[in-house]
Amino acid sequence: MGLELEWAPGVLIPRPETELLARAALERLDQAARVADLCCGCGNLAAIIALAAPASRVVAADISAAATALARRNMARLRVSDRVVVREGDLFSALANDRRDGPFDMIVANPPYISSARLDSEASHLLLDEPREAFDGGPYGLSIHQRLISDAPAFLTPGGRLLFEFGAGQERQVELLFARARSFEDIVFLPDEGGRPRVAAATLRGRLVTR
Repeated sequence: MGLELEWAPGVLIPRPETELLARAALERLDQAARVADLCCGCGNLAAIIALAAPASRVVAADISAAATALARRNMARLRVSDRVVVREGDLFSALANDRRDGPFDMIVANPPYISSARLDSEASHLLLDEPREAFDGGPYGLSIHQRLISDAPAFLTPGGRLLFEFGAGQERQVELLFARARSFEDIVFLPDEGGRPRVAAATLRGRLVTR
């Protein structure tokens, strides 16, 4: 999307598919929104949002120390450090201190979505220069997605948006995760240039359903 980003070994290299997630987020973004970018990697999504909506405030988080250090450097290079705070931590635990400022209007994430077995076989080449934790989504590739869908309601304002990337062919499983959670509505799957669904966008219900 026109950004020059620093990259370093040990951090995920942004893929073209993530531009689809970025554009979907910008289409749904209020100019003064509070946004959380989970699994932020080098900080590409956080930077794009901060640049497109200067009145927004973004918290970018990643479990990797190498990724968060790189994200901070990229925020400084792009001169958005005043609008983007970078945290190190495991998904929503990284946002614990930020909850005191109120709920988020949007959560975006590019989580790992390749199964552990595939990474040990035909997808093992991905691990030559990039970290396993950026790709390994557990036995079925959706362990992090399940946590995102179940835990996001506690951090979102009613009517807030959750958007995330997933792997080709995983849309049915993602649809089932949303159905089980019963917390979101207006769920859409956005396709890549080849017509394959790769991004989910959903809205938190105004009143959470009692389980």
